[in-house]
Formats: sequence, structure tokens, C-alpha cells
Amino acid sequence: MNGWLLAATAVLAVGLGAGLWGVSTGPLGRRVTAQNLSTAMVCPGLLLLAQGYGRTSYVDLALLLALLGPVGTLVFARLLADELTDDPPRAWGLTWAAAAVGAVVVTVLCAVAGPGRAMVKLLLIGALLIGGNLMASRALSGGFAAVDRG
Repeated sequence: MNGWLLAATAVLAVGLGAGLWGVSTGPLGRRVTAQNLSTAMVCPGLLLLAQGYGRTSYVDLALLLALLGPVGTLVFARLLADELTDDPPRAWGLTWAAAAVGAVVVTVLCAVAGPGRAMVKLLLIGALLIGGNLMASRALSGGFAAVDRG
């Protein structure tokens, strides 16, 4: 076992453990927020696994997850808008922590990959992961003032 796999195990164990606990227990707001944060933690885990095993196909899977994970959360936010209006979830600390984990993992992997096509793909994944999850968390916590929910 190398350091990349150990880091991937730690990220996946903490992220998925907390995400599964949040999804399976608690009120609706916490379940939807946990679903959003679990995708934000699985993506860096996949990037670390790709580096640890030397398989670029995991990077493609992380790209797909970084793109579709926040979209799924936005669909849930739209479908559950009436239920979430009464008690909107607020997990900005966890959202920023997940964004920081993603940023650190992408930065370290970009330094390891060096300039080239792989670095561009990593930067794209990082931008989609961080931006998408921040936007999805904003939509869950009450949405955008200029957008009509109805």
C-alpha cells in the first residue's frame, strides 16, 4: 500500500461514512445535504485512487461524478423545494471543508502530473467539483433570491 491509497482510504472512509450516516438518519435537510457532500468527497477519493493504482479511467469517473453529482443535488432541491422551505439546511462549514479537501487533492495531483493534458483535466475536475457543490449547497440553503421556486 502506498501513500496515495492510504490518503484515498482516509478520504473515502471519512467522507462516505459521514455521508451514509447523514443520508440514513435525520431530517430531510440533513439527508439532502449529506448526499451533496458525499459526492464532494468521493470525487477526490477517486482521483487519489487513480494516482495510487495508476489507472486513468478513475479520473474519467471522477470527472463524470464532478459533473453529475451537483446536478443531481439541484434536481433534489427543485423537487423538494416546498419541504426544504420550512427548514432549509445550513451546512456551510462542511461544504467549505469538502471544497478544501477537493482543492488540496487537485492541487497536489496537478503538481505530481506536471503540465499537460492530465493537468488540464484535473483542473477542470477541480473547478466542476468545487463550483458545482458550492452552487448546489447554495440552492439547498434557500436558493437564489432572483429565482422563482414555483
